[in-house]
Parts: sequence; structure tokens; C-alpha cells
Amino acid sequence: MRRMMTAFIALMLLALPAAHAVQPDEIMSDPAKESRARELSRELRCMVCQNQSIDDSDAPLARDLRLLVRERIAAGDSNAQVLDFLVARYGEFVLLKPRFERQTFLLWLLAPLLLVGGGLALWLQIRRRSRRGEDLAAPPLSPDEKARLAALMSDDAKSS
Repeated sequence: MRRMMTAFIALMLLALPAAHAVQPDEIMSDPAKESRARELSRELRCMVCQNQSIDDSDAPLARDLRLLVRERIAAGDSNAQVLDFLVARYGEFVLLKPRFERQTFLLWLLAPLLLVGGGLALWLQIRRRSRRGEDLAAPPLSPDEKARLAALMSDDAKSS
């Protein structure tokens, strides 16, 4: 009995992340339209939670947006028309994955540019250090310096 209870609890814990915030009264009667609504809801940001989709959020505003998405789908809008309507109303921020446009190109390209720039700076720094190491190498000793060094070494050996 205890083993069954543990298995049941483990199963319930595994099922928790799959739970969504969509309420039963929001679900559309047509499964194809409901599927479209869920797909769109996963692409839209909850304006309250900000890092959650409206499909996962329990916030009242997320519920309003889910209902609005379903309303637009029921009116016959395509997925692109629904997204365009919401972007026109709430701005590009409503999309979890912003579109690649003139206004957002810096957002999309900044991370790769920083990565390439950092790699280039690191490569130049390593190259500069290796060259500096070669420049700091001591030149070979002249015959006079060799003789003096030999004399110092022999004096040091006599004193010890």
C-alpha cells in the first residue's frame, strides 16, 4: 500500500509541470480551433509574469488575453492576424519571441556580435602576449659577458 502511495505521489509530481492555466470555461468546442488557441497562447507573453506564456500563467490579464485569442479565432482570424492584432494593441513585447524586424534587429544580433567580439578580443590579447614574451627574451651573451659570468661562477664556487 505504501509503495502504491509513493508511486502515485511521484506520478502527480511529474504531471505538475505539464499543467496549464487554461480554465475549463475557456476551452473552445472545436478541437482544431482550441489547438490553434493553445499554440498561439504559448507564443504570447504574460504582461504580469513577463517570463511566462499566457498559456502557463494564472494572472487575470493572461486569462483576458487567452479569451481574446479565442475570440479572434472564433471570428475567423488566422494565426498571423491574431498575432498582428495583439502586437498592434500591446506592442512587440507581448511576443515571447520577438519578430526579426528593423526595430528588433539589434535585439537579435547583439548577443552573437558580443560573442564574436569577445572571441576576437581574446584572440588578440593572447597573440599580443605571445609576441611580448618573444620580445622580452634576453639576447645571447657576448664573449666578454660569458667570461665575466664564468669568473663570477668560479669565485662563487671557491667561497663555498
